[in-house]
Amino acid sequence: MPSDTPTIQRSTLSYLGDLAKHNDRDWFEAHKARYQAARGNMQDFADALIVHMNRHDRISTENGKRSIFRIYTDQRFHKDRPPYKTWLAGYLERVKPALRGGYYFHIEPGNSFLGCGFYGPEKEDLQRIRMDILYEHATWAKLLRAAPLRTIWGSMEGNQLKTAPRNFPKAHAAIGLLRHTQFIFRRNFSDKEVLAGGFVEEVDRSFKAMRPWLNHLSEVLTTDGNGDPLG
Repeated sequence: MPSDTPTIQRSTLSYLGDLAKHNDRDWFEAHKARYQAARGNMQDFADALIVHMNRHDRISTENGKRSIFRIYTDQRFHKDRPPYKTWLAGYLERVKPALRGGYYFHIEPGNSFLGCGFYGPEKEDLQRIRMDILYEHATWAKLLRAAPLRTIWGSMEGNQLKTAPRNFPKAHAAIGLLRHTQFIFRRNFSDKEVLAGGFVEEVDRSFKAMRPWLNHLSEVLTTDGNGDPLG
């Protein structure tokens, strides 16, 4: 269940800052109680966020414990990599297959942010997105200009091709969108904002602003040209 005060605690940021300075197994084990408290704080925060999000979306992530990523880094192919991440982060999935996309939150001293969108769409999904931009670019323009999204998130980010993708017109009105290989939004927060009361509500408000665009992409990626379910 969510905490009565689901805020990010100063002790959580303090722990992560100290971990960045002492990123080794001996220090981590000696301060295991601090890690467990910080992770518990993040789980409480995620629990509260899930409750908020389910009031206007359908989230399949069951609870904060399932939301928060492991702090251990993958050293299988990078033995020189520090053993621990210096942040705590989580992800909320939407109910699939009908709802595509999800919500990422990342807490790190001096580098906390929210992320949303499509980081690495599969080839088939990328083609469907591009075909939708090709024929429905006016809809995309309307969605991306919407006041809540524009005010809260700003412009869409992500890697782009240097020129038009194969078989797409270089002079198309939405060539800037067609060149995208990633479709990402990011919102940064200061430590002061992260620690403020009401941060969970602000995160919820931010993610809610993405709903119209995510819902449009969900329809594009789950239905054919006639609006019938794919597959």
